[in-house]
Amino acid sequence: MRVDRIRLQHFKCYADADLELEDGVTVVHGVNGSGKSTLLEVVFFALYGSKALDDRTLDDVITTGEDDAAIELWFAHDGREFRVERQLRLRGDRATTTKCVLETPTETIEGARDVRREVTELLRMDADAFVNCAYVRQGEVNKLIHASPSDRQDMIDELLQLGALEDYRERASDARLGVKTVLDGQREVLEDVRTQVERKEDKDLHERLNGLESRRSEISEDIENFETQREQAQATHDTAEGVLERHEETRAEIESLEAEIETLRSKIEETERDREETKERIRSLQDEREELATERAELLADTDLDDTDGESVRNRIDELEERDEALRDEITDIQVELTETSGDVERLEEEADELERRADRAREDAEELASKLEADEETIEEREGSLEELDDEIEAARANFADAPIEFGESEKLLEELETEREELASTINDVTAEIRATENAIEEAESLLEEGKCPECGQSVEDSPHVDVLEDRREELADLESELDELETECADLEERIERAEGLCEAERRVDRLEENRTNVAQLLAEKRETVDDRREDRAELLEDAAEYETEAEEKRASATELADELTALRESLGEINAERSEIGDQLETLERAIDIGEKRGELADEIDACRERRTNWQTMNDERREQLADKRDRKRDLESEFDEQRVETAREDKRDAEEYLEKVDEKLAELRDQRDEIQNAIGAVENELEELDRVRERLDRLEARSERLESLYDEAETLQATYGDLRTELRQRNVETLERLLNETFDLVYQNDSYAGIDLDGDYRLTVYQKDGESLDPEQLSGGERALFNLSLRCAIYRLLAEGVEGAAPMPPLILDEPTVFLDSGHVTQLISLVESMRSLGVEQIVLVSHDEELVGAADSLVRVEKDATSNRSSLDRGKPPETALLATD
Repeated sequence: MRVDRIRLQHFKCYADADLELEDGVTVVHGVNGSGKSTLLEVVFFALYGSKALDDRTLDDVITTGEDDAAIELWFAHDGREFRVERQLRLRGDRATTTKCVLETPTETIEGARDVRREVTELLRMDADAFVNCAYVRQGEVNKLIHASPSDRQDMIDELLQLGALEDYRERASDARLGVKTVLDGQREVLEDVRTQVERKEDKDLHERLNGLESRRSEISEDIENFETQREQAQATHDTAEGVLERHEETRAEIESLEAEIETLRSKIEETERDREETKERIRSLQDEREELATERAELLADTDLDDTDGESVRNRIDELEERDEALRDEITDIQVELTETSGDVERLEEEADELERRADRAREDAEELASKLEADEETIEEREGSLEELDDEIEAARANFADAPIEFGESEKLLEELETEREELASTINDVTAEIRATENAIEEAESLLEEGKCPECGQSVEDSPHVDVLEDRREELADLESELDELETECADLEERIERAEGLCEAERRVDRLEENRTNVAQLLAEKRETVDDRREDRAELLEDAAEYETEAEEKRASATELADELTALRESLGEINAERSEIGDQLETLERAIDIGEKRGELADEIDACRERRTNWQTMNDERREQLADKRDRKRDLESEFDEQRVETAREDKRDAEEYLEKVDEKLAELRDQRDEIQNAIGAVENELEELDRVRERLDRLEARSERLESLYDEAETLQATYGDLRTELRQRNVETLERLLNETFDLVYQNDSYAGIDLDGDYRLTVYQKDGESLDPEQLSGGERALFNLSLRCAIYRLLAEGVEGAAPMPPLILDEPTVFLDSGHVTQLISLVESMRSLGVEQIVLVSHDEELVGAADSLVRVEKDATSNRSSLDRGKPPETALLATD
């Protein structure tokens, strides 16, 4: 995996930023608190969303004072291009994700959960695995080493996805126990069902069933005989009941006719009363109509109408309404003018107030700028002082070259030449030393031969041999060589002094370079501050001019508002006069409309009088018809009374009573027989049910026996599966431990070459032991702070390689991200950290991102990103710089 580009808006301390990352080692550099780590959090958050926030919430990542945020991440993985986009919005006190998409080469995935699931499958890492492997966050460098062996085992097992096998083993165990519980219960049920079958077979159910069916046939014959006799008695009863019912119907009709006769007589009397009341109502309506005529005459007498008929009154009403309409239109025009003028007055007053407020704000801003100008001038003085100090330091550093044999900028070349000369001189010294040793050995051997009386050259025994003089030559040669060696050692000491001097000059040149770079930065800041001061002076003058203009314009607006207020007073007076005239017209209209209402009311009263007279006529006709009906019903009543036969009715009563007594007795007997038949039928049903139950229980017994056999087989399979998962997890863990130990030692050897540590041992429970060169073992906690940090970084890198490569083969490696890894490291350990980074790059990690405020890491970068924070706006910005050409930058 490779991160190609990050673009963010309103994310924490960044207002707007766009950063492209390259292959190789990228160092994000800046002072503490400048926002370096936020860039890494953006990558983590873009990939895993809220899972990357720990205990924080979404509203914590939105820039203070803003309502939304947007993050985009472009990355490549396994030769394919991807893009993640997340958008957040703050609603009230809570932020929510409004957009989350992952664009792949083949599809677009939407939704925070779906995107996180796809990223997890794509990288083969969830959020926890990412921070425990590829992303070493600030302050967590020692997380694995400080963990207990069991916690470390859980973390690494989870990273290597062995925790899933343990979950599967536990599920298999739960399944096995569940099957065992079901199997035990099934065996108990099986034994119970087998006992039920045996008990039912002992009851001889078929013989009992035959006896019950014979008894049921006998009782059914008795029931049929009694039912035949009951039908005959029921026929007699029905005939007698028919006679009695007809008698009751005749008597009921006579009683009904009597009631109807009485009702007709009551209605005739009621209608006659209504006719009298209506006659009185007609007289009352006629009196009311005369009173209304008198009131109308009095109302019209107060008007100036010559003719008081209805048409003249309506014409006068139309004239008054037309005048009232004209006055109403005039009022509307005045009210519109009043509203507009009032609005103009309010608008002018508000504009005057706003202008005065703007003038006050302008003066306040001018005062604020005056304060800032004082602070800026102090800052300028400070930076001018800093420039002078830097100039003094640069001059002091350059003073080292006043009596130097070279010019400024030639120290590196001089140092290389002197070091070459030292190597050549050392070689010469070694050669001379070897000749001295050879000569000394030859002299010792010659002296030994002389003591034995032998020739130093040929070894023969001679006396006064001329060859003996060679010994003196060797001694003179030895003296010459020793003298030459002394001269060479003196020359070497002098050369060492010159090299030390050259190294001091190199250091002075590097110091001058740093000081001049700092001076350039300070000079640039000073120029910018001076430019800011000039701009602020101009802004202050403009603000004061604006304040004066605002105040003048406000006075003009208030004068215009006063003039319009006078016009409002005149308009309100005109409106009062028109309302008075409309009030008079309203009184006249009310009088004339009352006269019209009275005329209409008199017409309504005349109509009601006619309706009352018509109702009296109708009621007279209705009573005549009711008197005819009354006569007919009296004749029908007399006819029915003459048809009544008392003897026939009495005979029917006796027949009905006898039939009812027999029916009651026979019903009791039939009920008794039917109960007996039902009891026998129930017994038959019970026996049949028991037989059916016996068949069902036998079938159930067969099913239970078959299910018990299947459960026993399933229990054996679950037990085998549980053991298989356990064995597989143990085997995979051992393979992972062996691979991880090898990778960890390879990484640790790269960091601690020629150092005091021999290797690391990792046992099956992930306990770590460090071995020194002398064979002594150490717990990682016994290492120094810097060594612990490097040890843990090595462990992280080894896990990273194992997780990325896999036990079975290589896979695309994600970026290795280290956030402030130098917190616990001194200068020497920082150099070893750089070696670790270089080793990871050589192992095939395409992209490594380091976040640090340490200058020493800058030299190891292939690309450099500088992060700065504006002290005024508290917003961070990015600047892609160029790393220095040297491997490391020296510090003072």
